[in-house]
Amino acid sequence: MDFRWSIIQGYAPLFVKGLITTLQVSLIGMLAGILIGLLVGMLRLSDVAHGPWRWPLRVGRWIAGFYVAFFRGTPLFVQIMLIHFAVMPVLVHQEYGLLISGDLARVIKQDYGAFLSGTVALSLNAGAYISEIFRAGIQSIERGQSYAAASLGMNYRLTMRYVVLPQAFRRMLPPLGNEAITLLKDSSLVSAIGLAELAYAARTVAGTYARYWEPYITISVIYFSMTVCLALVVARLEHKYSAPHRR
Repeated sequence: MDFRWSIIQGYAPLFVKGLITTLQVSLIGMLAGILIGLLVGMLRLSDVAHGPWRWPLRVGRWIAGFYVAFFRGTPLFVQIMLIHFAVMPVLVHQEYGLLISGDLARVIKQDYGAFLSGTVALSLNAGAYISEIFRAGIQSIERGQSYAAASLGMNYRLTMRYVVLPQAFRRMLPPLGNEAITLLKDSSLVSAIGLAELAYAARTVAGTYARYWEPYITISVIYFSMTVCLALVVARLEHKYSAPHRR
């Protein structure tokens, strides 16, 4: 096998730029996904039997359930295409954008269109999966913990902040780490909408030289190195925050 390193060296700046973009969309997608997942997970667990918030919360739980089912039940690639070509043009458009219009919409679409669509799609997809992680983690904590907190005069917010979530966080670390690794690898799909990340860089080099070993082995090594490093970080955090009797 004739492996030509000169091809990779000549396109090194493109691979570096692709690596930076991959890390950016993955980090933003994971952070936003955690925030979305926490809010959606808490909403799906909320329950008010009486009072004016009873029906609004029921409607909110139904919307949250549909959101989770849709983003977990459809391919991420389809979600990226749908958001980039159907949703974002309605929200961000120079003439009739519902959220942003005018010159600002034109600049965003030309300079940041693919990046914005990619991060939104990854964030919404990650949020759907992370919401289930949060919901399962919170439900795994015994109800006696909440009853004990209530007996001490703590309300729902304080109980979640100081009693339930700290304990659930230990149990949620492994699946959150797996989701972060999955999101990092799935970020390669945003190359389909023209975002210059690692997969886009490899496809560019392969198209120029009609050679596939060099670019795709290169990004495979890069992805493998990043996922191994991320797995080690998650393992270290899991050991640090694990219960004392498990160490």
